[in-house]
Amino acid sequence: MKWRAVIAALLMTLTLGAAGAVPGRDAYEIWLVDQSDSNGLTHGGYVHVYDGGEVTRRLSAARPAAVIDLAGATSSLCLAATGRNPVRPHMIVFNRTGTHAALAFVASGHVVIFDAASRRPLACVETETGAGGARQAHALWPTGDDRYLVIANQNGKKLERIRTDYASGTFTQEPAATLDLAGCTTPGGAPCQAPDLRPDNAPICPFIASDNGPVFVSLRGGGMFVVDWRATPMAILGEYDAAHVPANGCGFIEAKGAVFGDGGGGTPANLDQFSVFRVPRGGYSAANPPNTPAVERLFDDDAPERDAHGTAAGPRERYVWVGDRDGNVVEVFDGRTGARVNTVPLTSAYSADPTVDLFASSPDHGWVFASTRGPTPLSGDPHSSHGTDPGMLIVRMTDDGRSGEVRGLIPITNVDAAGAERADAHGIRVRPVH
Repeated sequence: MKWRAVIAALLMTLTLGAAGAVPGRDAYEIWLVDQSDSNGLTHGGYVHVYDGGEVTRRLSAARPAAVIDLAGATSSLCLAATGRNPVRPHMIVFNRTGTHAALAFVASGHVVIFDAASRRPLACVETETGAGGARQAHALWPTGDDRYLVIANQNGKKLERIRTDYASGTFTQEPAATLDLAGCTTPGGAPCQAPDLRPDNAPICPFIASDNGPVFVSLRGGGMFVVDWRATPMAILGEYDAAHVPANGCGFIEAKGAVFGDGGGGTPANLDQFSVFRVPRGGYSAANPPNTPAVERLFDDDAPERDAHGTAAGPRERYVWVGDRDGNVVEVFDGRTGARVNTVPLTSAYSADPTVDLFASSPDHGWVFASTRGPTPLSGDPHSSHGTDPGMLIVRMTDDGRSGEVRGLIPITNVDAAGAERADAHGIRVRPVH
């Protein structure tokens, strides 16, 4: 019967195609968010859903299995629930089991929860009005027990919480849990926001590690809070100032029991920066002095055209990738020692200026998918997010993640009536399909 095994192996090789792609052990989807408005409108946007196996087999030729036009049922739901349309979809996450997606709209401050299998929007919640009357939902993160979503209300300078009951389809905003990052006081008695400590406490990206411990919250002006999301209101367990944790971080990832984070440029006050640090996953207490446990700064580069943004981990967390949105490279760090060990170029025949923003990995961590920005980015000017080829870059990790090779780019497009390309890919996540 050995000949049957040989034939089966040959058929599998042919199925994988000339690219030699080996899909992850589990089936999965890739959800890519285009934060530009739905064509001809001033709200909405799109979510492109790809079959992971199709992407790694067909590479640049892969086409979406579905495209969700957020000006349809999603906008109708938000308009009915809040009286406003959702504007500029920005970040997307899935709950632990992958049954539901949550999408943050940064311009309007909406959060929409979807049934992932049917792509149907189930609930639309708006964040609170905060600092200066602002209301945003820049990013969000699910707790590991699927009880809550933690929301970064960026310009409102608030950390908010939504209770999630996915089984019953009930999603409840909890204002009593909100942490006012502009007006609060730290456990050590210092103001949460102050020019000499944390000059701009707009929360950028929250992150909860695999132990379902506290939420790490990066801040636009530098510094970081580590927060007990279970408390009501949510409570600060760790306070870090701008001298220890860099500004504009959006790229936490876990490796070898530590949490890696980045700090980048991208704002008029700080256009160029590439910083990487790590902190322990645990050991946080309101009784600790500030900046405890200690931050380990792994790499700092303030040279022009540098902007750290987005992270990924290789197989077995052996290596950590930190993207450079401006320099079109990935800096690679040893997951155990923290040492920088390689630089992987992301330019290729597929794009001379991909301007990668965020990363998502296949379940086996052998593939990395990156959102690539467009020529009309919605991040404002001056900014380092101007790209030439909006879509999704496909990168094969090699040598256990110590290196990698660009294998393709799937374009997206949204051309307006004047002929300008408005597509601007940003949020990207992988959803395991069981």
